[in-house]
Amino acid sequence: MSDEIKFFNRWTAEGVKVEDPGLINYITLSPRIMPKTGARYAGARFHKSYTFIVERLASKLMVSGHKSKKHFMSSGHNTGKKNKVLKVIENALAKCELQLKKNPLAILVKAIENAAPREEVIAIEYGGARYPKAVDVAPQRRIDIALRYMAQGAYTKSFNKKKKIEEALAEELIAAYQSSGKSNAVAKKRDTERQAASSK
Repeated sequence: MSDEIKFFNRWTAEGVKVEDPGLINYITLSPRIMPKTGARYAGARFHKSYTFIVERLASKLMVSGHKSKKHFMSSGHNTGKKNKVLKVIENALAKCELQLKKNPLAILVKAIENAAPREEVIAIEYGGARYPKAVDVAPQRRIDIALRYMAQGAYTKSFNKKKKIEEALAEELIAAYQSSGKSNAVAKKRDTERQAASSK
Protein backbone atom coordinates (compact mmCIF):
# COMPACT_ATOMS: atom_id res chain seq x y z
CA MET A 1 0.00 0.00 0.00
CA SER A 2 1.39 3.39 -0.99
CA ASP A 3 2.06 6.02 1.69
CA GLU A 4 1.73 8.84 -0.83
CA ILE A 5 -0.94 11.41 -0.05
CA LYS A 6 -3.61 11.78 -2.73
CA PHE A 7 -5.74 14.90 -2.93
CA PHE A 8 -9.42 14.09 -2.52
CA ASN A 9 -7.98 10.61 -1.83
CA ARG A 10 -8.05 10.05 -5.61
CA TRP A 11 -5.17 11.76 -7.44
CA THR A 12 -1.47 12.22 -6.81
CA ALA A 13 0.77 15.13 -7.77
CA GLU A 14 3.37 12.76 -9.21
CA GLY A 15 4.87 14.00 -12.47
CA VAL A 16 3.05 17.36 -12.32
CA LYS A 17 5.41 20.30 -12.90
CA VAL A 18 5.00 24.05 -13.26
CA GLU A 19 6.60 24.97 -16.59
CA ASP A 20 6.28 28.76 -16.33
CA PRO A 21 9.52 29.85 -14.56
CA GLY A 22 7.84 32.92 -13.07
CA LEU A 23 5.20 30.85 -11.29
CA ILE A 24 7.27 27.93 -9.97
CA ASN A 25 7.60 29.41 -6.46
CA TYR A 26 3.96 30.48 -6.29
CA ILE A 27 2.03 27.32 -7.22
CA THR A 28 2.14 24.73 -4.43
CA LEU A 29 1.54 21.16 -5.58
CA SER A 30 1.96 19.25 -2.28
CA PRO A 31 -1.44 17.53 -2.10
CA ARG A 32 -3.89 17.41 0.80
CA ILE A 33 -6.55 14.72 1.21
CA MET A 34 -8.97 17.51 2.13
CA PRO A 35 -7.61 20.88 0.92
CA LYS A 36 -9.06 22.96 3.75
CA THR A 37 -6.68 24.95 5.98
CA GLY A 38 -9.37 27.14 7.52
CA ALA A 39 -7.37 30.22 6.39
CA ARG A 40 -4.82 29.78 9.16
CA TYR A 41 -2.36 31.51 6.84
CA ALA A 42 -4.53 34.63 6.51
CA GLY A 43 -2.44 36.89 8.75
CA ALA A 44 0.87 36.09 7.01
CA ARG A 45 1.66 38.13 3.95
CA PHE A 46 2.08 36.13 0.72
CA HIS A 47 1.63 32.89 2.66
CA LYS A 48 -1.14 31.81 0.30
CA SER A 49 1.67 30.92 -2.11
CA TYR A 50 2.30 27.91 0.13
CA THR A 51 -1.36 26.86 0.06
CA PHE A 52 -2.32 23.92 -2.17
CA ILE A 53 -3.48 25.34 -5.52
CA VAL A 54 -6.80 23.41 -5.44
CA GLU A 55 -7.72 25.13 -2.17
CA ARG A 56 -6.98 28.53 -3.71
CA LEU A 57 -9.38 27.73 -6.54
CA ALA A 58 -11.99 26.76 -3.93
CA SER A 59 -11.53 30.09 -2.15
CA LYS A 60 -12.16 31.96 -5.41
CA LEU A 61 -15.31 29.92 -6.10
CA MET A 62 -16.67 30.94 -2.71
CA VAL A 63 -16.79 34.63 -3.70
CA SER A 64 -18.14 34.11 -7.19
CA GLY A 65 -20.44 37.13 -7.09
CA HIS A 66 -17.80 39.84 -6.93
CA LYS A 67 -16.95 41.50 -10.21
CA SER A 68 -15.34 44.95 -10.08
CA LYS A 69 -17.46 46.88 -7.54
CA LYS A 70 -20.74 45.25 -8.52
CA HIS A 71 -22.10 42.12 -6.86
CA PHE A 72 -23.56 40.95 -10.14
CA MET A 73 -24.63 37.51 -8.91
CA SER A 74 -25.26 36.07 -5.49
CA SER A 75 -22.69 33.66 -4.07
CA GLY A 76 -24.81 33.16 -0.95
CA HIS A 77 -25.52 29.50 -1.76
CA ASN A 78 -21.86 28.53 -1.28
CA THR A 79 -20.28 31.24 0.88
CA GLY A 80 -18.83 29.59 3.97
CA LYS A 81 -19.66 26.09 2.74
CA LYS A 82 -16.21 25.03 1.62
CA ASN A 83 -17.06 21.31 1.63
CA LYS A 84 -19.74 22.04 -0.97
CA VAL A 85 -17.29 23.96 -3.16
CA LEU A 86 -14.62 21.26 -2.81
CA LYS A 87 -17.15 18.66 -3.98
CA VAL A 88 -17.86 20.85 -7.04
CA ILE A 89 -14.11 21.03 -7.79
CA GLU A 90 -13.66 17.27 -7.30
CA ASN A 91 -16.50 16.53 -9.76
CA ALA A 92 -15.16 19.08 -12.27
CA LEU A 93 -11.63 17.62 -12.09
CA ALA A 94 -13.06 14.13 -12.58
CA LYS A 95 -14.83 15.35 -15.74
CA CYS A 96 -11.56 16.90 -16.98
CA GLU A 97 -9.71 13.62 -16.37
CA LEU A 98 -12.40 11.66 -18.19
CA GLN A 99 -12.25 13.96 -21.22
CA LEU A 100 -8.50 14.57 -21.56
CA LYS A 101 -7.15 11.33 -19.99
CA LYS A 102 -4.60 13.30 -17.96
CA ASN A 103 -3.91 13.98 -14.29
CA PRO A 104 -6.46 16.70 -13.39
CA LEU A 105 -3.86 18.57 -11.31
CA ALA A 106 -1.67 18.87 -14.43
CA ILE A 107 -4.72 20.18 -16.32
CA LEU A 108 -5.38 22.81 -13.62
CA VAL A 109 -1.73 23.94 -13.48
CA LYS A 110 -1.45 24.25 -17.27
CA ALA A 111 -4.79 26.11 -17.37
CA ILE A 112 -3.49 28.63 -14.81
CA GLU A 113 -0.24 29.10 -16.75
CA ASN A 114 -2.19 29.75 -19.96
CA ALA A 115 -4.65 32.14 -18.28
CA ALA A 116 -2.21 34.17 -16.14
CA PRO A 117 -1.65 37.63 -17.72
CA ARG A 118 1.93 38.87 -17.97
CA GLU A 119 1.11 42.57 -18.41
CA GLU A 120 -1.73 44.86 -17.43
CA VAL A 121 -2.61 48.55 -17.62
CA ILE A 122 -2.55 51.03 -14.75
CA ALA A 123 -3.47 54.75 -14.78
CA ILE A 124 -0.77 57.26 -13.85
CA GLU A 125 -1.42 60.95 -13.33
CA TYR A 126 0.71 63.77 -14.72
CA GLY A 127 -0.41 67.33 -14.10
CA GLY A 128 -4.06 66.45 -13.56
CA ALA A 129 -4.31 64.21 -16.64
CA ARG A 130 -4.47 60.44 -16.39
CA TYR A 131 -2.52 58.24 -18.80
CA PRO A 132 -2.59 54.45 -19.24
CA LYS A 133 0.73 52.68 -18.69
CA ALA A 134 1.65 49.03 -19.23
CA VAL A 135 3.26 47.26 -16.25
CA ASP A 136 4.41 43.71 -15.54
CA VAL A 137 2.11 41.68 -13.30
CA ALA A 138 3.54 40.21 -10.09
CA PRO A 139 3.57 36.38 -10.11
CA GLN A 140 1.26 36.12 -7.08
CA ARG A 141 -1.26 38.44 -8.74
CA ARG A 142 -1.04 36.50 -12.04
CA ILE A 143 -2.33 33.37 -10.31
CA ASP A 144 -5.02 35.27 -8.38
CA ILE A 145 -6.31 36.90 -11.56
CA ALA A 146 -6.34 33.60 -13.50
CA LEU A 147 -8.25 31.79 -10.73
CA ARG A 148 -10.71 34.67 -10.31
CA TYR A 149 -11.56 34.80 -14.03
CA MET A 150 -11.95 31.01 -14.14
CA ALA A 151 -14.40 31.11 -11.23
CA GLN A 152 -16.34 34.02 -12.77
CA GLY A 153 -16.40 32.33 -16.18
CA ALA A 154 -17.77 29.10 -14.69
CA TYR A 155 -20.47 30.92 -12.73
CA THR A 156 -21.49 33.09 -15.68
CA LYS A 157 -22.07 29.94 -17.76
CA SER A 158 -24.08 28.20 -15.05
CA PHE A 159 -25.86 30.95 -13.08
CA ASN A 160 -29.65 30.83 -13.73
CA LYS A 161 -29.02 28.32 -16.52
CA LYS A 162 -29.60 24.59 -16.95
CA LYS A 163 -25.87 23.83 -16.97
CA LYS A 164 -24.44 22.68 -13.63
CA ILE A 165 -21.48 24.45 -12.06
CA GLU A 166 -19.39 21.24 -12.24
CA GLU A 167 -19.83 21.08 -16.03
CA ALA A 168 -19.18 24.81 -16.45
CA LEU A 169 -16.00 24.67 -14.36
CA ALA A 170 -14.75 21.58 -16.22
CA GLU A 171 -15.37 23.33 -19.56
CA GLU A 172 -13.56 26.45 -18.34
CA LEU A 173 -10.53 24.44 -17.16
CA ILE A 174 -10.34 22.39 -20.36
CA ALA A 175 -10.64 25.49 -22.56
CA ALA A 176 -7.92 27.26 -20.53
CA TYR A 177 -5.73 24.13 -20.68
CA GLN A 178 -6.07 24.18 -24.47
CA SER A 179 -5.49 27.97 -24.50
CA SER A 180 -8.83 28.40 -26.26
CA GLY A 181 -10.67 31.71 -26.54
CA LYS A 182 -13.78 29.90 -25.24
CA SER A 183 -12.23 30.18 -21.77
CA ASN A 184 -13.27 33.37 -19.96
CA ALA A 185 -9.85 33.58 -18.25
CA VAL A 186 -7.87 33.21 -21.50
CA ALA A 187 -10.11 35.73 -23.31
CA LYS A 188 -9.63 38.26 -20.47
CA LYS A 189 -5.86 37.65 -20.47
CA ARG A 190 -5.60 38.31 -24.20
CA ASP A 191 -7.72 41.45 -23.87
CA THR A 192 -5.58 42.75 -20.97
CA GLU A 193 -2.31 42.07 -22.79
CA ARG A 194 -3.66 43.70 -25.96
CA GLN A 195 -4.49 46.86 -24.00
CA ALA A 196 -1.06 46.80 -22.37
CA ALA A 197 0.67 46.46 -25.74
CA SER A 198 -1.17 49.53 -27.07
CA SER A 199 -0.28 51.56 -23.93
CA LYS A 200 3.49 51.20 -24.24
